[in-house]
Amino acid sequence: MTPGKPILILSVEDHPVFREGLSTIIASQKDMLLVAQATTACEAISQFRTHRPDITLMDVRLQGSNGTDALIAIREEFPHARIIMLTTSDSDGEIHRALRAGASAYLLKSTPKAELVNVIRSVHEGRRHVPPEVAARLAEHLGDDDLTPRELEVLRLIRDGNRNKEIAGQLAISETTVNFHIKNLVDKLGANDRTHAVTIAVRRGLLPI
Repeated sequence: MTPGKPILILSVEDHPVFREGLSTIIASQKDMLLVAQATTACEAISQFRTHRPDITLMDVRLQGSNGTDALIAIREEFPHARIIMLTTSDSDGEIHRALRAGASAYLLKSTPKAELVNVIRSVHEGRRHVPPEVAARLAEHLGDDDLTPRELEVLRLIRDGNRNKEIAGQLAISETTVNFHIKNLVDKLGANDRTHAVTIAVRRGLLPI
């Protein structure tokens, strides 16, 4: 950072109280400047293009959209964007997806103020940060087999109330193949049955509600 030049920050947060809290925290730091705020993924992308912030604080759960989708869109256009996910979501699926997409850090909203501002400075200097409690969530499922795109499709159709025969018709595969996919995904998730598999996948953030 150039001496005297503050870290320019974009805040993407749809909760008014937390948004105001972040604004107050950033304003209290002499080396930081909040240049813009956004409440949706579309606003986040637009504001990033306009302001080119050094750091973006991005919530995962935004009204009608997902912060990780915004992260992916921004980094496709600006590969060097430094984005810190700041969220209440500690599901391993969400964490994995954000970090794979290039998030510089993944923080929970319970993070103390002092740690938050230190992480902002650290990420601005080019480092990445995953706090112990987030790393612990990831470690719980380390070594688990990832669900394939087809298994996730089957799981989505189960969630939407489709029977195996209906799933087969929609995916243009045999019912036997559907049964095979269900057996695999139930085994991978450690579920008792197809319904239990949906519950686990939603809890882990592998499947939207």
